[in-house]
Amino acid sequence: MYQSQQESGFLNLHHSLNIKLKEFDINEKAFKLDRAIKKSKWPKILISAFAGLFIIAVALYMFMRSSDTRLNVDPEHITISAVKKGLFQEYIAITGKVLPQNTIYLDAMEGGRVEEIFLEAGSIVKKGDPILRLSNTNLLLDIMNRDAELSQQSNNLRNTRLSLEQNKLSLNKELNEVDYRLQQAKRCFNRNKVLYEEKFLSKEDFEASRDEYEYMAKKRKLTVESMATELDFRKEQIKQLEESLQRMKDNLKLVKQKQDNLTLKAPVGGHLTSLNAEIGESKRIGERLGQIDEVTGFKVRATVDEHFNPRIETGRSGKFELAGHEYQLTVTKIYPEIKDGRFEIDLEFKGDTPEDIRRGRTVHIKLELGDMSEELLLARGGFYQSTGGNWVYVLDESETFAVKRGIRLGMQNPDYFTVLEGLEEGEKVVTSGYETFGDKDRLIFK
Repeated sequence: MYQSQQESGFLNLHHSLNIKLKEFDINEKAFKLDRAIKKSKWPKILISAFAGLFIIAVALYMFMRSSDTRLNVDPEHITISAVKKGLFQEYIAITGKVLPQNTIYLDAMEGGRVEEIFLEAGSIVKKGDPILRLSNTNLLLDIMNRDAELSQQSNNLRNTRLSLEQNKLSLNKELNEVDYRLQQAKRCFNRNKVLYEEKFLSKEDFEASRDEYEYMAKKRKLTVESMATELDFRKEQIKQLEESLQRMKDNLKLVKQKQDNLTLKAPVGGHLTSLNAEIGESKRIGERLGQIDEVTGFKVRATVDEHFNPRIETGRSGKFELAGHEYQLTVTKIYPEIKDGRFEIDLEFKGDTPEDIRRGRTVHIKLELGDMSEELLLARGGFYQSTGGNWVYVLDESETFAVKRGIRLGMQNPDYFTVLEGLEEGEKVVTSGYETFGDKDRLIFK
């Protein structure tokens, strides 16, 4: 409609110019009749040029006006936000799950068949409380065989010690016999020596007594050395048997400890949150049987987009609301693994902890990324998806239309963008989605 009015005006202007030119020709002809002066072409040329330029200018203006594309919109179907100054803090909204401060996992230390279940999942347990019992026939046979081997080794050690004592008696008896004969040979030698010196004994008898004495002395020395060697050998044998027996006792103790491990007991007191076992079910060694949550406290584990990984560090603060109360959190651990474009962080409560908090509860956290400062702010909205924050529709002072304008945005949080260029405090901006506006330059509010 607006464009048709422009074309009508343009035609009326063109018609008026033609009438003026005709009147000028009539006057010029009348002037020729009065005076017989040679006609000059310059005035007509100048007027025609002027009229042509005027027509071109008008046409250009009309074209320029027609290129300013417009769209009528209903202001009740859009969102309008005012640009304002205020305190800004950059933060992100993340979702976390409540977990206990410490979780103890219960694994099968020995494989076996589930024979008894003493407690069910959800029970409160104390340290040492039996939870379930497994049976393992192979382990029981192993214990019986080791017991038999230990008994046999104990008998061997006892027999060796008895043999040592008997051998010591025999050696002592032999040594006593040698000492007795040596003593007799010594007395005989000493007596014969005196008789030989006094010429009452022949040299042959003297030398015989002397040889007997020297032989018995050497025999006693050899007997003592043999006895010492035999005793050392027996003692070493006993020592080895004792060491072997001790190893067998230690091994048997470990095997019996395995038997004790067939009864799963609570390593700490807490809440038995899960138990994966049924009567008659077979469990492999190392298989997860359940878990116990210590009731000393809770923490929150949240996932964060990897885009924010460089900006999150331990000590950052967060908060969430629950039952009308706000609770503070602090980042205490950042997990390095990134999976599916996200990574995990742990947050601990700073101050009060909700009384009715439970494992697995979902909380919506505002995690701070920077300090608070005063900035020029523009409310977040669907416009950003269409423009990338490069331009917006800004309302005229009359608030009857909005014009496209280039801008530059800075930091953001779930509520606001900071404005760096293109907008002033107090100006109003269409912040709802632009999907239905196309690429119009102007929105007319109807």
